[in-house]
Amino acid sequence: MITVLAVTFAAATAAPWIFRKLQRNAFYVLAAVPAAAFVWLLLQYDRIYPGKGGEPTGGFIEETLPWIPNLKLEFAFRMDVLAWVMSLLVLGVGALVLVYCARYFKNKDADLGGFGAQLLAFAGAMFGLVTADDLLMMFIFWELTTVLSYLLIGYARTRLAARRSALQALMVTTAGGLAMLVGLIVLGQAAGTYRISAIMADAPTLVTGPAQGAVAAAVVLILIGAITKSALVPFHFWLPGAMAAPTPVSAYLHAAAMVKAGIYIVARMAPGFSESPYWLPLVLGLGLATMLVGGYRALRQTDIKLILAYGTVSQLGFLTMVVGLGRPDAALAGLALLLAHGLFKASLFLVVGIIDHQSGTRDIRKLSGVYKSSRALAIVAGVAAASMAGIPPLAGFVAKESVFEAFVHYGTGPASQPWGLVLLVGLVLGSILTFAYSARFMWGAFATKPGVERTPFKAIQPAFLAAPAILSILTTVYGLWPDSVDGWIQPYAALFASPAAGPDAGTTAAAANHLALWHGLTPALGLTAVTFAAGVVMFYARNFVARVQSRVPGWVDGDRAYQRTIGALDDVAVWVTGRTQRGSLYFYLVVILTVAFAVPLTALVMANKPLPGGLYLIDPNSPLQLIAAAGIVVGALAAVRANKRFLAVLMVSVTGYGIALMFALQGAPDLALTQMLVETIILVAFVLAMRSLPPELRDRTGGKYRVVRVIIGVAFAVTMIFVAIYAMGARIAEPVSLSFPRLAYEGGGGLNVVNVTLVDIRAWDTFGEISVLAVAATGVASLIFVRSRGERLNKAATIPEGTVGRRATGGGSSREDASLALVRKFAGSLADPWLVAGRTLAPERRSIIFEVVTRLIFHSMIVFSVYLLLAGHNLPGGGFAGGLTAGLALTIRYLAGGRFELREAAPISAGMLLGTGLATAAAAGFVPLLLGGQVFQSAIIEFWLPLFGDVKFVTSTIFDIGVYLVVVGLALDVLRSLGAEIDEHFEETAGGDTGRSAEIPPEAPVSTEPAAPQAKGTP
Repeated sequence: MITVLAVTFAAATAAPWIFRKLQRNAFYVLAAVPAAAFVWLLLQYDRIYPGKGGEPTGGFIEETLPWIPNLKLEFAFRMDVLAWVMSLLVLGVGALVLVYCARYFKNKDADLGGFGAQLLAFAGAMFGLVTADDLLMMFIFWELTTVLSYLLIGYARTRLAARRSALQALMVTTAGGLAMLVGLIVLGQAAGTYRISAIMADAPTLVTGPAQGAVAAAVVLILIGAITKSALVPFHFWLPGAMAAPTPVSAYLHAAAMVKAGIYIVARMAPGFSESPYWLPLVLGLGLATMLVGGYRALRQTDIKLILAYGTVSQLGFLTMVVGLGRPDAALAGLALLLAHGLFKASLFLVVGIIDHQSGTRDIRKLSGVYKSSRALAIVAGVAAASMAGIPPLAGFVAKESVFEAFVHYGTGPASQPWGLVLLVGLVLGSILTFAYSARFMWGAFATKPGVERTPFKAIQPAFLAAPAILSILTTVYGLWPDSVDGWIQPYAALFASPAAGPDAGTTAAAANHLALWHGLTPALGLTAVTFAAGVVMFYARNFVARVQSRVPGWVDGDRAYQRTIGALDDVAVWVTGRTQRGSLYFYLVVILTVAFAVPLTALVMANKPLPGGLYLIDPNSPLQLIAAAGIVVGALAAVRANKRFLAVLMVSVTGYGIALMFALQGAPDLALTQMLVETIILVAFVLAMRSLPPELRDRTGGKYRVVRVIIGVAFAVTMIFVAIYAMGARIAEPVSLSFPRLAYEGGGGLNVVNVTLVDIRAWDTFGEISVLAVAATGVASLIFVRSRGERLNKAATIPEGTVGRRATGGGSSREDASLALVRKFAGSLADPWLVAGRTLAPERRSIIFEVVTRLIFHSMIVFSVYLLLAGHNLPGGGFAGGLTAGLALTIRYLAGGRFELREAAPISAGMLLGTGLATAAAAGFVPLLLGGQVFQSAIIEFWLPLFGDVKFVTSTIFDIGVYLVVVGLALDVLRSLGAEIDEHFEETAGGDTGRSAEIPPEAPVSTEPAAPQAKGTP
């Protein structure tokens, strides 16, 4: 099973390339994948049905691959009777639909590669859904089908109806999926396991046990997901709207596969949870309503595809009732009807595609004489439609007879239920409607209509007709010889035995009901005769029925209700946004801080617990904390009172440096070092960004609300103090951090607990954090660089040719190379071959002392950053601290020499550094998995080197190198975004007429001669 899934998704990934080579014939290659899987499925028959005493019994195949044990996630798959039967539809019909696509589409149709990949991936997702034996794994495949359905329905992206229908289907099924996810988690927690097979084995205990309330709620939530996916009332409206998809999508997703996912969930859970309190009211009530509503609406349609769509809605309600009844005879009939429906409805949808493709219309008011144009197509459609109507000797008749038999027993038998007779009457009415719209479909699609011109119809290629013809043939074979299907389903029906009736009760009950073409003169046969008679009357009285329907007001319409709900949500969103998103930072802070202190304060007051003991204001072992605390307080107050932006930011940094000092005094040098570096780089970023802002801070803290703001600020601070005190005093178990030193040394091979925790013990957290850093850097750059990043960066690093000091007018690579060569020529004429600020900065921006200091410390800082990176496993440092140090080195060089010097110091792009860092960290986590270990598992390698002696290398250092590169890339992106780009903006606004705003003074001419001797030795 895992192999089938892997091959299917791999083929889907390669599909676009295959289509570029073979065009539409690539569908044949894709069809070979589910066809091969179908053959494999048939070869597993002996394992699924091992047989016992001449009768087939239910077996299973299990495959399990651990994934995330701590989250109880694993790749667990189980092929049992139900999964095997569902897989027959998923794989068999999927292969035929892909073959059909090769003749349905044209080579000139857009994005066939993407469509083929999505359709094949959908087949894989459905196969994974029906074979998954883990609740969460099943939900993952469930949502994959939702997303792929959205993409396939919206294939015609230029059509508004397709986009709207795709979004509608996505929203409805996703909403149900979220409810289902909650139910799956509640059920898994109540059962103590997420394995579906284990839950079903314990289902009787769960339904009546101490957690029966939670289980009942979970079952309802899961049924909501099934109801939305299978388009039951009141969520039925999305399925007819999804007919905007290409016909192969309708045939596969909306007849044989996706909409059957909800039916599958009901069938999977029915053996264990049909006795749950709310099961039968939901399943039977909504199922019957859907059957009647769908059949009624089908008779009003003039589009043959919509007739089938509403017919599908009706049949899905029918199926839900039968498979959810929770009785052996109904289970047998339900799976029989599920197979029959998949065959005849997929065939009919494919026929509709052929009619539309060959005639250009699906309107029954325009179609006329198609039977005379293509008798073979009419015969194929007639067989499928007759099966849908329940006419013998076809599959639909065999299945429907079993359904009638089951509900006759349920409604009139010795153990009949109060509403059984009502359900039986409803089923007969729904079947009459089914017969009527089946006849309407055949008449509308193929009949010669008086007064309507004969529809032009192109000849059909045999390959185009092959898929629906095969399905109709299978429908006939199934009806004539139902014994095989009966043998497939009987082991599933046996699961509905009552535990009190003994171990053989289920087998005995199932054996009393079987599929057959002729059961004799039974009440079910009588109901079938009534259905045929009433259906024929409704068809011939179709004009009268249409007039009656036209006079019935549309009090309730699901699609209109959906549109009104979405509109109401939009109105509420606009109202809420207008009153909360005011553009006022003070308002936002009031809301955030009020909630942040009011909720915890309420919890503290309600808890009414005394303060923990052992409190002290100043650590007696470190009185210097008082000085650090005083500095933090003074910095915070000064930041509030500052009237200049730079002063306010500087005072905020004072508080950060004070916290770094507190870390150092508490014996945490690693945290102190990181805090200091972070504060420094943030200070630089703020200062660079503030250059484009007015230097003065407008006083917006005055007015009548000043006292309110002070109260909120003080209340928040005081509340957080007491929250921290109570939180520290609430511990009753030994802190997990106490074992970190041992884990760091024994498992991570390092003495620096902080660094080993970041790159080994909690590597997943760090990988997520550096991913966020990369995203943040990209976001900052996207806000600054209006055009593409590469173009703007190249332009920012270019010195214009001709007149130095004027704004560049072009950005080609040759111009950039010439400009960099110009910088290097200036540098080559000086005593020092780098930091040519005298040639690249306006005089008022230069600082000779700063340039000299930069020359002294730049290389040392880079070397020191590498030292921090490599020594961080055992000493203070690490990739984060090392990357910040390197970033500060680049910052110093930029401040000393300007944007051209930054380009010289770091010619590689920030995006390349970010991507390389992420790739390095990911490789450090993935490679151990290939070597038989776990993700992010570290290895300790000890070896000897000349001069160095014994060396202990821990592979988590590679992950740390990735962190280092990401941090350096972030710093470089900030410098180029907030530094070099704003520099260039200032030059552009200045117009390049003077050297005061330009990087290179205008009085410095471009010369190919060496610089004058007196220039040598100058900084």
